[in-house]
Amino acid sequence: MLPSSTMFIFFPALYFILSAFVSPSSGHVNSCRSFCGNITVDYPFALQYGCGHPGFRDLLFCMNDVLMFHISSGSYRVLDIDYAYQALTLHEPHLSTCDSIVLGGRGNGFAMEPWREPYMNPAADNVFMLIGCSAESPLFQGFPGKHLPCRNVSGMGCEDYYGCPAWDMFGHKRAGSMFGSGPPECCALPYEATKAINLTKLECEGYSSAYSLAPLRIDGPGGWSYGIRVKYSMQGNDEFCGACEATGGTCGYGSDGIRQVCMCGNLNSTSNCDSVSSSPGTMPRGMKMFAGLLTYMILRMTTKQIQIASW
Repeated sequence: MLPSSTMFIFFPALYFILSAFVSPSSGHVNSCRSFCGNITVDYPFALQYGCGHPGFRDLLFCMNDVLMFHISSGSYRVLDIDYAYQALTLHEPHLSTCDSIVLGGRGNGFAMEPWREPYMNPAADNVFMLIGCSAESPLFQGFPGKHLPCRNVSGMGCEDYYGCPAWDMFGHKRAGSMFGSGPPECCALPYEATKAINLTKLECEGYSSAYSLAPLRIDGPGGWSYGIRVKYSMQGNDEFCGACEATGGTCGYGSDGIRQVCMCGNLNSTSNCDSVSSSPGTMPRGMKMFAGLLTYMILRMTTKQIQIASW
């Protein structure tokens, strides 16, 4: 049996070594998931720097429980994030609707930074209806006659939009739709037609935006969903994040804002948490070997003390 003085030295030392490297398992806690008002903010989005996918960094901000989406063309209120269909629904205060038409070029339009374009763009079934555009607008240059870019998108277009109450107050006149007889008061087109809805460059006074939630079809512009529906993609299957979360990590990015990292408690990995820890609550392999070596040395010292005491 070990002398009491030896036990006093041995057990606290061993406990110190083990406790320094082994932390109790408390389960995986995703410190990046958060809320803003009643909207859940989760991967690939985030409100904290370093969380989420690098392609969506510095994009969302929470102000007085209102979630805002900020890009080069301005700030938009986020009404919804649909993670199942990978889409965001945005609202812009100067967006014309069926009840009101806002002129004076006050609207933001919608223009994405080039580096973000691979990750998100307005949905293919989102129609932009440009209002009060100049005859010198780039929309009407180089498009002779019936080849104007204006057209319906997913069954939504200006001909139906003209039936809204807002146009009665606006004093709508059914102008000709052919180039040469004056530009139409409204020109509907998909985002892909111009790659940016910039009211200043397009020389338009205002705009409206509506989207369709297929397969639901509502007849009439009064039943359209007004807003901007943006589809997003992580480019590929995002296997990195899947492997990270499968090993108990949280997906994020490095200080360069580009490289993806897997956050494993107080450590980061460039692959997954298995590379830094065998499982949650256990020490990495290298630390385990170091702790074992120290424990062995203490045991040897204790054995020698016992031998000396027995002499």
